[in-house]
Amino acid sequence: MDGEYFVSINEVSKMLGVPAHTLRYWEKQFPTVVRPVSGAGGRRYYREQTVTRLKTIQDLLYNRGMTIAGVKKMIHSGDFTSTADSAVYSKSDETKTVQKIVDSEKNIQREITETMMDFSDMYERPTGRAGMDLTKVDLAIGLLNQARELLKP
Repeated sequence: MDGEYFVSINEVSKMLGVPAHTLRYWEKQFPTVVRPVSGAGGRRYYREQTVTRLKTIQDLLYNRGMTIAGVKKMIHSGDFTSTADSAVYSKSDETKTVQKIVDSEKNIQREITETMMDFSDMYERPTGRAGMDLTKVDLAIGLLNQARELLKP
C-alpha cells in the first residue's frame, strides 16, 4: 500500500492474486464489510481497511475452506474481524458442528451395536424365497429409519 489512502480495484486484484470480477462478487456477497468508494466514472477505490478485510475473506475462503455462507454467518454473528496478517475468527460454530457430527456418529454406532445384540438373542428365522436372511433386512430397515430421523429438520 505504501502510504496510499485509496487503491484501485486492479491494484487490489494484483495484490491478492484474485480477478477483479471476484472482488466485485465479494462486494455483492459481503456488502457490510466490503464497501469500496466510487470515483469518477464509477471506478472502485478501496481503503486500506477494506483491503485488509478482503485479505481476511480470501484467507477464510481459500485457505481455511469456509464457504461464502459460512463467512456471511460469521459476519452476521459478529465473529468476523480482520487483521493485516491473518484472519481472526471464532471457531465456536465450527466446533459445534463437528461435535454434532461426532455425537450423531457415536449414536448411530451405539444403535447398530444394540440392534445387533437384540438380533443375536433371536431364534433362527425362516429365510425369504431367495435365501435372504430377514435379520439383515430388519437391521437395514432400522438403520434407514435412524438415518431418516437424523435428516429431519
